[in-house]
Amino acid sequence: MHKTTLRKHLRFLAAEDPDVASALQLVGFPEPRPVRDEFETLVRIVIGQQISKEAAASIFLRFQSLVKYISPEIVSRFSIDELSSAGLSARKADYIRSLAQNAEAGTIDFPGMRRLADHQVISMIESQYGFGRWSAEIFLMFALNRKDVFAADDLALRQSLSRLKKRRQPFTASQARKAVEHWSPYRTAGSILLWHYYRGAPQ
Repeated sequence: MHKTTLRKHLRFLAAEDPDVASALQLVGFPEPRPVRDEFETLVRIVIGQQISKEAAASIFLRFQSLVKYISPEIVSRFSIDELSSAGLSARKADYIRSLAQNAEAGTIDFPGMRRLADHQVISMIESQYGFGRWSAEIFLMFALNRKDVFAADDLALRQSLSRLKKRRQPFTASQARKAVEHWSPYRTAGSILLWHYYRGAPQ
């Protein structure tokens, strides 16, 4: 998402939600997240599961150095043991290798996804070994650049939303989805702000 577009969407949300306006005053506008190649995005998602941002960045660089070019055709040639040598667990290596093989075989169609509705993309990603709804929604945001996605299974998003809304009890995923319904059609921008707020707002 372009910086100008992100700011436009957040100004819309600020006009609709005083808490968004307060957050922008406190932490400022976030920087946009880069939109990446579809396969690379899912590789990054797998690598980042349940580890710190710093650890994920380190492992990704090692993975990139190992395979040289991140494409299904190249990654599928590596064994699970070889992929694990980049710092991945065997399970994560298996997820990535399986995805690469499916993409190479055409059983997951990345170009075709661009023409599908969000719920159809979610179903397609969830059908892949090792991927759930959280992965699919992050994919929608940062590979397909969809504007109205809220990845409610993301713990940091829910914690940030709970702080923003001054709730003592954290939101559940279903409660969080309901709480940001009025952010539509720009829930992706709201999500990017919440990640920014999570890191920058006083505890």
